[in-house]
Amino acid sequence: MNKKELKMREEAREAIIETLKNGYSGYYCDLHHEVFNTDYYIIGTYEAKKALEEYGVFDAIEKVQTYEKDNFGEVYTDLSNPEKVANMLYYIIGEEVLFEMMEDIDEFHDNWNNPADEETNAAILKAIRREN
Repeated sequence: MNKKELKMREEAREAIIETLKNGYSGYYCDLHHEVFNTDYYIIGTYEAKKALEEYGVFDAIEKVQTYEKDNFGEVYTDLSNPEKVANMLYYIIGEEVLFEMMEDIDEFHDNWNNPADEETNAAILKAIRREN
């Protein structure tokens, strides 16, 4: 795993934690959508190109292609658009991070199909702090 991916994974983890701290109230199974699909990770071609160069452009394209083929049967992301590739890469990494957290935290796993509430969010955040 390269330094940029490690940084993106940490940013994704922090985004999940921040969303829970801010009183997330949707279903836990929709948390990934809320955190990684309602806003952009990177805006601007220059910033996206820089991020992809740090990550490895071809590694990023390969990760996006593999994910989309495995999940959708074909590639939908415009691979000629650095912003779209960088944002899809963050979306994928966010899913990986969320699923890893879910596996390690019973409160997350046990409530996956339930609506979020303050008590469960607090229990998940407490478990995350214990992990660190």
